[in-house]
Formats: sequence, C-alpha cells, structure tokens
Amino acid sequence: MRYLLFICTDPEAPVYDPADDDIEDWVADVVQRDMSRGGNRLRPVDTAKTVRKRNGEVIVTDGPFAETREWIAGYDLLECASLDEALEVASRHPMARYGRVEVRAEWPFGEE
Repeated sequence: MRYLLFICTDPEAPVYDPADDDIEDWVADVVQRDMSRGGNRLRPVDTAKTVRKRNGEVIVTDGPFAETREWIAGYDLLECASLDEALEVASRHPMARYGRVEVRAEWPFGEE
C-alpha cells in the first residue's frame, strides 16, 4: 500500500540542528529498500497560490488554503507492507524530531 508522508513544520518542536539532520541517510535507506515512490521539499507558503472555481469563475488567491502556524514543508510517497511499517519509517525521518510527519494511506478511486 502507498502512504503519503506530509513533512510539516512544528513551532513547538526543538530547534533545528543541521548537525543532526540525516535526511540523506533516510532517503538512501528508503530507496535501497525500494519503498520510495517520490518526494521532495516544497517552496515556502508565502509563494503558494490557492485555486477555487465558483459560479464558473476561477479565483486565485495568494497563500495556503488555511492560515496556520504549521505548514507542509515537503512530502514523501512510500510503498509499505503495512501502516506499522510506514509509521516506523516515518519515525526515523529527521522532521519527526524537528517538526511533524503526518502519515496517510492512499485511497484509490473505486475502493471503499
């Protein structure tokens, strides 16, 4: 099953320490285990645009869809045998220490 990891900031987390950032090791591990289906960091929220369509009119606004102190900083898409495996892999992501990692299973269309 595929799991999307939302890599999120957390203003209440410990201060980021670049010396403890082992993202290259984490990525190498999920690639070596053939779990990675893609991922990347995202540009800051002040560059985001939100698109809506109302009454046939396209409306584009600056910023994210919600005003929050936390924001999505990146994502990883993993193929895992189970939710437990996805949670274990997510727990080793550096942002589990300096932010938050939200883990969500894909829900394919046609599947209840």
